[in-house]
Amino acid sequence: MSVELKTTFVMAEDGVDPNIVPKKKLNNGTEMPAIGMGTFGSDRFGNVEIANAVIGAAEFGQRAFDCASVYGNEKEIGVALKTILDGGVPREELYITSKVWNDMHGEGDVIKSCKQSLADLQLDYLDLYLVHWPFPNFHAKGCTVDSRSADAKPYIHENFMKTWAQMEQLVEMGLVKTIGTSNMTKAKMELVLRDCKIKPAVTEMELHPHFQQQELFDYYVANEIQPVGFCPIGSPTRPDRDKTETDTVDIEDPVVKKIAARLGVHPAVVCIKWAVQRGQIPIPFSVYQAEYVSNLKCALPDYMRITDEEMAELATIDKNCRLIKGQVFLWKENQTWEDLWDEDGVIAQ
Repeated sequence: MSVELKTTFVMAEDGVDPNIVPKKKLNNGTEMPAIGMGTFGSDRFGNVEIANAVIGAAEFGQRAFDCASVYGNEKEIGVALKTILDGGVPREELYITSKVWNDMHGEGDVIKSCKQSLADLQLDYLDLYLVHWPFPNFHAKGCTVDSRSADAKPYIHENFMKTWAQMEQLVEMGLVKTIGTSNMTKAKMELVLRDCKIKPAVTEMELHPHFQQQELFDYYVANEIQPVGFCPIGSPTRPDRDKTETDTVDIEDPVVKKIAARLGVHPAVVCIKWAVQRGQIPIPFSVYQAEYVSNLKCALPDYMRITDEEMAELATIDKNCRLIKGQVFLWKENQTWEDLWDEDGVIAQ
């Protein structure tokens, strides 16, 4: 049986008032909700199923949605957003993010891609637009983890700044309120901050208890760049190609499970609450009502609380376990995924 996209919006009586969800003030003076909802369905969920979850989450008070052109579902999400807006939610109450994909970094392509996302999402502007990855390496949908594109290139700063200049132009055109980066490293960001006209206000990065990236996190905070954390519970539904034998599972960690038992919640809720209390903006994804409602409630200061002692204990369970390694973006056959992340402070060429 095929799933049909909902065309009605009814605010839930037991939903969360969006006005009481805390917001983070960004370096350009705008504000971003302290929690969002991801829309990457991996290879587990269909486009309509995800779009219906967007409507459902909005009915319970969720207003921030993290989208991307490469997810292939912005047209369906656009129908969902129109349903939400037609249902009485003011546009200024929504916070919509999208991202330019790697194959659209060329001259004029960033603006073209943004306009396509706006058309698909049925919006006049985006609240936040990100460069999805810092290099223009494209891979075919469904490719294996060891696939390599013949056109793949390393990070070339001069080229990236041409891409970033188009991001800045989108702000000047009024098509985008705020711009930022994703999957960046400190070595790359230092160059961007040196040469940009408009400073990134947000950076999206993998963040969960087993991959806390504390040094990089602190660097961004010190430079007034708001971290947004993807994979906040360790992404159990990530694509199979992104799974390796050495991956650990956050929600099975004894410390996480112990705190969950005290609070009487699922360990995934502890991961979301940890992210909120730490100061990043988590963007968990779920199509299930109980989960996306619980995720939203985690942003509320009076909804549970991990104690200072428990937060300190959670800080000790970091296993430096990166789940989204990005192997398909490598540009040489003999490279390992570590070359993407400048772990020695030097940008790999």
